[in-house]
Order: sequence, then C-alpha cells, then structure tokens
Amino acid sequence: MQIACFQTDLTDPQWNLIEPSLPAARRTGRPRTPLRPVVNAIFYVLTTGCQWRLLPKSFPPWQTVYHLFSQWKRRDLWSALNDRLRALVREQEGKTSRPTGAILDSQTVRSSAHGGEVGYDAGKKTKGRKRFLLVDTLGLVLGVLVQPASQPERAGGKNLLGDLLPWLPRLRKLWADGGYTGEDFAQWARHGRKKLQVEIVKRSDDVSGFQVLPKRWVVERTFGWLMQHRRLARDHERSASSATAWIYIAMIRIMARRLA
Repeated sequence: MQIACFQTDLTDPQWNLIEPSLPAARRTGRPRTPLRPVVNAIFYVLTTGCQWRLLPKSFPPWQTVYHLFSQWKRRDLWSALNDRLRALVREQEGKTSRPTGAILDSQTVRSSAHGGEVGYDAGKKTKGRKRFLLVDTLGLVLGVLVQPASQPERAGGKNLLGDLLPWLPRLRKLWADGGYTGEDFAQWARHGRKKLQVEIVKRSDDVSGFQVLPKRWVVERTFGWLMQHRRLARDHERSASSATAWIYIAMIRIMARRLA
C-alpha cells in the first residue's frame, strides 16, 4: 500500500487497473524508476496544469516523468490503455465491449504561445486547435484527432473516422451536429461502412438559449469532463500528438476512478 500525498494520486485498486498495461522492467541494466509515482506525477500535471519543471520534489525528477510520458505516447500506450479501461466500464454497465452507436463532435480550444501548428476558427473567433472526438453512448472516448482550428468539421470527421472505422466493426449508427450536414459526408461514411447510418442532430431555430439535444448532450458532457482538467482547459502542447495523449490520459483517470 502506498500513502497518497496528493488528491490526484492513484489508489491501490486504481493502480492495479493501470499497472498491467505498463511496460515490464528489463531484466538487465540499471534499476528502473518505480512507475506508480511517475503516473501520479502525470496525473498531477493533468489536473493542476503545472509546468513539467514545477513538479513537486516528492515526485521523480521531471525529466524522467516527461521522458516516460513521451515514450508511452510514441508507443500508443495511452490510447491502448484507454481502450482496455473503456471495455471494462462498458462491461460494468452491461454493454458489449464494441459499441454499435457513437457520437461525433468537435471542440475549439484557444492555444497558448507554444510554437506548434494552430489555426483560426472563424465561427468561434478563436485561434488554436480543434479537438475531434468520437464517443460511445456512455460518453467514453473511442478516438481523438487534434487539428488546427481552421480544419472544417467534415474534413476532420473524415480523417478521424477513416482511422477508426476498421477498429469498430459493429458500429451501425453515428450521430453528429449540423457541421457534418451534407450528403457527401453521409455517402463517404457509408462507403467506409455500408450499414452505417449518419443522423444529424440540429439545434432548433424556434428555441432560444440553452437546449439539450438528443445524443449530442453525451459528447458535450465528455467535453465538460475534459475541461475539468486544467491542462486541457487551454491548448499548451507544441505537438498535436501530445495534445491527443492528454485527452486519453484524462479519460484513463476518469474511468479508473469509476471502476475503482
């Protein structure tokens, strides 16, 4: 048992969920830094939004934490761990591991001056990046694509679905907002999956102010979950791959807390 120093630290049951997906230690060479404090440090950065160099001294050296964060990102460990925990949550909710329905949407986030590739979203009047998310009907992330904010919805949706559809063989229904309106997008989706139906959920022109939209509220809630983590409240990442990794890490933390 490990005593928690911060509220963001993993509990023992949560660590038992995550540990099997982490790389095993080498049999030769220098002793490896314990991985639990490393994951705790990554969750601390995610939740507080602090810079790597400002990690409290109770964690391993920030260079070690950052190195492992980047190494696991290149190995797609974060997305793989997200997939494994999502299957467990779906099983806990009495659902099959592979969804038949999904919701597609995007969120534009203002970027800090990090020197990475960004764009301007004229509709939101925001310079930054656009997060394309595909979630299941529980709001759990199936896939992420981070693009400059100037990327049109339909183009970004096609890029995301093009990578994901081969891994979602049971997907039959896709809900999306008005930004994906157009027969060309629906035809493109059916070309990738003949039985896939695209339903556009539009906001009513007769209703003013906030309104809950069928199915759309699910992905909007997921964006709300993500924005509770200060690292994601603004785009601080130089690379889109790091921005994508943080979204997966946030969902890993959310699901680990739900499961244990």
